[in-house]
Amino acid sequence: MSASTATSPSVTSSASPSVALSAGGPERKARRRSAALGVVAWVVGIGFCLPALWMVLTSFHAEADAATNPPSLAAALTLDGYRTFFGGGGGPTPWPPLVNSLAASFFSTVLVLLLALPAAYALSIRRVRKWTDVMFFFLSTKMLPVVAGLLPVYLFAKNTGLLDNIWLLVLLYTSMNLPIAVWMMQSFLADVPVSIIEAAQVDGARLPTVLRRVVAPVAGPGIAATALICFIFSWNELLFARVLTGVVAGTAPVHLTTFVTSQGLFLAQLCAASVVVSLPVLVAGYAAQDKLVQGLSLGAVK
Repeated sequence: MSASTATSPSVTSSASPSVALSAGGPERKARRRSAALGVVAWVVGIGFCLPALWMVLTSFHAEADAATNPPSLAAALTLDGYRTFFGGGGGPTPWPPLVNSLAASFFSTVLVLLLALPAAYALSIRRVRKWTDVMFFFLSTKMLPVVAGLLPVYLFAKNTGLLDNIWLLVLLYTSMNLPIAVWMMQSFLADVPVSIIEAAQVDGARLPTVLRRVVAPVAGPGIAATALICFIFSWNELLFARVLTGVVAGTAPVHLTTFVTSQGLFLAQLCAASVVVSLPVLVAGYAAQDKLVQGLSLGAVK
């Protein structure tokens, strides 16, 4: 009895280090794996950012330095590209295209939200018959190549006198972004508790009031994410704006194409123009980044 009691501490002490080593091994492997994945994520992230950073650096170079091959990182910095873009060298002013892009993107996004919110409500909360077929139809409209609808839209605009008209772009961007907006907001509104809607209806609230004062505040992050994506799509659209506009309703992406002329490619000026045109989207995305993350992750965890 005494011998077994005497030997038990030694057995316990000899087993403890092995247990600690076996437990520490997987933890060390997990930490190493996590650190390796972190390094890979940083490398991939920097790789994605390098073209944008290179564009910003090139925008501060002179045309002669920007056209060198291989490019010179230590070239002198200058603001000549930005001065030329803003009409400092006697060139065209960029303000009308920027205002046109802002107007077309803003008004089309507002129209998309006004139309998509009740449509998503009917497809998620008060579901209509065969709502899955409706959702598939909305998604199938994005499968049509944009260039396939270019000629009919051009002929329609020409016969109705809407060529070079900013309101035609507003209608086009609304119709182009409405399916994806309905698809996104349907998933967001599906997570709105039906009980609070029924409580509002019991209190006498009609459908417009329910949408404005009950559904919209609850699904606010999803609506903000949808609005930002629709704004970006409208701001970046080039094909329809290039074909259907001219001098009056030209947008910022169309203005960027003027830097590629028969005289050559003005790389520094083009990079400066691209930086300026990208700023509104970057500012909007930074201002709404919390809503964007909440909206895109809404409904991911049940």
